Amino acid sequence: MTRFISLLLISFCLFFFLTIYATANDKPSPYEEIYPEIGYKTVEAASEDFEQHFKQKLKLPLRVPPISFTHHFGRFNDLDGDINDSFEVTFINDQLSENHYKINVRPIKNNIPIREKYVVKTFELKNGSVATYMTISGFNVLVFERDDWQYMLSIDKRVSDKVTPETLIDIANSIDY
Repeated sequence: MTRFISLLLISFCLFFFLTIYATANDKPSPYEEIYPEIGYKTVEAASEDFEQHFKQKLKLPLRVPPISFTHHFGRFNDLDGDINDSFEVTFINDQLSENHYKINVRPIKNNIPIREKYVVKTFELKNGSVATYMTISGFNVLVFERDDWQYMLSIDKRVSDKVTPETLIDIANSIDY
């Protein structure tokens, strides 16, 4: 009986040690592993895929929001047919989840319609086109059209004190190159 209790005690201690060790060393996978698993790659490679698919050049903004990012990834979403095909760039910070910025681009002919209930304000860009500023489920979004593309610049609402609508307008205007 003492042998059984000793064995049980040893088993419990081993289980307890392995549980504590596994929990202490159970770190989430880094973004460098997670994002490629869901189709992301470098921005350059994804934009080349997008341009080849639509046989048209894509210009991206030269500016980014004035907050820190640790990673950026691109993805070309090539779904059945062309209607839902799009390009996206995601900027994230693995230390600050609120530092999340995204650029989505799709052909104007397959644009996402703007719903008035989300519109906060409209602006005029340097090239004369109209940009619509909206709030949609946790994000502030600036939507505009340029060179046959619809662009959507989305920023997490939690950084709206640092990334204002005017900041997004400056980013949109940085495409003029």
